[in-house]
Amino acid sequence: MNPDAIDAQEPWMRGLHSDTGYLLYRIGLRSGQLFNAFLQESGLRLRHYALLRYLATSEGALQRELSAQLGYDPSAIVGLVDDLEKLGFAERRPSPDDRRSRIVALTENGRTFLRDSHEAGRRATNALLQPLDPADRDTLHTLLQRIAETELG
Repeated sequence: MNPDAIDAQEPWMRGLHSDTGYLLYRIGLRSGQLFNAFLQESGLRLRHYALLRYLATSEGALQRELSAQLGYDPSAIVGLVDDLEKLGFAERRPSPDDRRSRIVALTENGRTFLRDSHEAGRRATNALLQPLDPADRDTLHTLLQRIAETELG
């Protein structure tokens, strides 16, 4: 008998769907797939949309701030902002505090895109949460928000 073998009967070795962390991971992947499918027409992906949504709540942000707030690698932020600039959805402006720095800001075209794509986001969420009634959806959102506020700052 192999001393390193794992006994499949151990309580912690139940099926993957009994592991909350794994379920969150899989549901997150599925959510991204659905959202990206709805955004596909625009040529953007969920990461672009998240960046635009963040910019819509600010007067603009330095790229390093975007990286920290969204949890994306700084090099990924550069590419995402480049993509959004090409589409006219965001622009880099000189920082009023440090002329060597550039602030990324949402353009009016970016605001229009967000307004127009909001329904796509709702459809993606509704497709994912279809098995839940409205009260369960509210509870899930509240619980996820509590975790996010603690874990993501």
